[in-house]
Amino acid sequence: MHVFLNWLNRHLQNPQVVALIFLLLIGFTIIVIWGEMLAPVLAGVVLAYLLEGVVSRLERRRVPRFAAVLLVFLTFLAFFLFMLLALVPLLWQQVVQLFQQLPSMISWAQRELLYLPERYPEFITEKQVVSIMAALRSELTTTGQHVLSLSVASVRTIIMALIYVFIVPLLVFFLLKDKDRILDWFASILPNDRKLIAEVWHEVDQQIGNYIRGKVWEIFIVWAVSFFTFRALGLQFAILISLFVGLSVLVPIIGATVMAVPVALIGYFQWGWSSEFVYAVVAYVILQILDGNLLAPLLFSGVVNLHPVAITSAVLVFGGMWGFWGIFFAIPLAALIQAVMKAILRQREGVDYPAE
Repeated sequence: MHVFLNWLNRHLQNPQVVALIFLLLIGFTIIVIWGEMLAPVLAGVVLAYLLEGVVSRLERRRVPRFAAVLLVFLTFLAFFLFMLLALVPLLWQQVVQLFQQLPSMISWAQRELLYLPERYPEFITEKQVVSIMAALRSELTTTGQHVLSLSVASVRTIIMALIYVFIVPLLVFFLLKDKDRILDWFASILPNDRKLIAEVWHEVDQQIGNYIRGKVWEIFIVWAVSFFTFRALGLQFAILISLFVGLSVLVPIIGATVMAVPVALIGYFQWGWSSEFVYAVVAYVILQILDGNLLAPLLFSGVVNLHPVAITSAVLVFGGMWGFWGIFFAIPLAALIQAVMKAILRQREGVDYPAE
């Protein structure tokens, strides 16, 4: 305890460290208190980071900033409307089909489980199977009640959807158009001696931008490849399953493991123990191997230098705190902590900071 207090006292004597810690605490407090209300702003920031890379490339080709922003934003808007009007109805249709087939899936699962006591009486009994099915029915009943409560609160859901549909694109446009003005305003409220803050911001800003762009590309590539693969194999609910396979890359390792279960269950329900089932499972395993060993290293080469244990811990901690956004920003937040620690260590060693 004495060693920790000495370390804390030594670093808190530096006004740059104090300013950095104070700024981080303010940001953390704002997210904890108003995180849900600021969700559209976070979505806008993510999309602005995603599109800023394209805008910067156009600027390097001597396209004026406003023209580049307008071109990129209109392209994004066309893609957004396509997703909203074309893909969302298809996804909803497959969700409805899945719920319609759910009773037959449960009956099939019960029949399959009842064979287990006959084949493996030393491992499982019929009483245990009945208990498992009762727990499954109870869980499905709870889920159905939850869905019903969501439908009862449909007015609030529609209002929130309209906010995202109209507000988020508007935020994206102004975040891109007025990027320099927004950054200048933030700089004006910071202390004059902010070299440490500038160093941390420079490193984290670059990593967050590269991470978001790489992660979105990874989601779409994995989604597209898995969709065409499952569609070619004839797997049911190909669009819906491939979407969740794409989103599973948000949670490294864990997401791929979890999504293997519904892929295998739907394949086994559709084909049973057959060559088609084996092909679907093998195709999913190959897809995950290619993503983890080829696509992800290609997209994130040099972006985030974190140990897998640190990444997994960050996903669990920040995901538990902030849900989806915590999972999405888990790696950038871990990179922020790493950048702060490195900057404080360099400050202690007397290393000069780069110019702002």
